Amino acid sequence: MMDQNNRAVWYFRGLIFSVALALLLAWLFIPSVTAFINHALSAFMAVDQQGIERFIQSYGSQAAVVSFLLMIFQAIAAPLPAFLITFANASLFGAFWGGLLSWSSAMVGAALCFYIARLLGREVVEKLTGKAVLNNVDSFFTRYGKHTILICRLLPFVPFDPISYAAGLTSLRFRHFMLATGLGQLPATVVYSWVGSMLTGGTFWFVSGLFILFALTIVIVAAKTFYQERHKRNS
Repeated sequence: MMDQNNRAVWYFRGLIFSVALALLLAWLFIPSVTAFINHALSAFMAVDQQGIERFIQSYGSQAAVVSFLLMIFQAIAAPLPAFLITFANASLFGAFWGGLLSWSSAMVGAALCFYIARLLGREVVEKLTGKAVLNNVDSFFTRYGKHTILICRLLPFVPFDPISYAAGLTSLRFRHFMLATGLGQLPATVVYSWVGSMLTGGTFWFVSGLFILFALTIVIVAAKTFYQERHKRNS
């Protein structure tokens, strides 16, 4: 039984490596793939929601597929902000369909990160996220356990993937991780999609700032509550 499990792990590792190598070669040698990734990276690094929106919209009938792939791309390639895609999806596809697209693609991205970490181990994850980032996330898991996932999913500026990667390095079961991710991601996705379907320009940045402050307040209150509960148990 153990040999079968080990063989399955090695098969998955080989599959992940093969896919990663294929994507790297495509990026280097296929002009359309190179342009796609470079344009996506430029829009992300500029923190330009409207740029991402124009980029997705330029693919016409395939826009939803491109958006889905972008969300998975940002989940695996740290540290790109997922909330930019959520706002763009809401603006392009409406609050409901845009929100559904953002939520489902984020769930797939989270699952991939979780299994990459679980199958490939900490060394690979440290190269993908950075050792310092992973250590910081580890400290949150040590303090708050599975609650860390729910808290961090509320923060639009917290990179999505380090949380998912770190969860894959713990003993947390996949179904529990996905449940916490789905529940934690859903309220934020609904709110961001509703707001994103109505906002453009300066109003977008103003409300984005308000949401960041709101999310920070939630995290501070939650952290204080967990600290007090833990202090009571230890005393």
